[in-house]
Amino acid sequence: MAATTNPKQNLTLDLTQIAAKDVAQLADRLEQDDYANPFEALADWHLLRSIAFHNAELVEPYLYLLDMEAYDEA
Repeated sequence: MAATTNPKQNLTLDLTQIAAKDVAQLADRLEQDDYANPFEALADWHLLRSIAFHNAELVEPYLYLLDMEAYDEA
């Protein structure tokens, strides 16, 4: 079971149980970038990244927020 803590709500979340609407709300917060401090934004970013590793389909529309691009270093 993949679980993480959401500092915004102080809950432990099961990443396999997150719904598309939850990911959309998370992405909306990241897009608005209206956080009290940079650590809140970083926590949301890490949460979105964790979701991407467990359920990539949910995060696919928001990959631009993660800046996870394939780089050709050749």
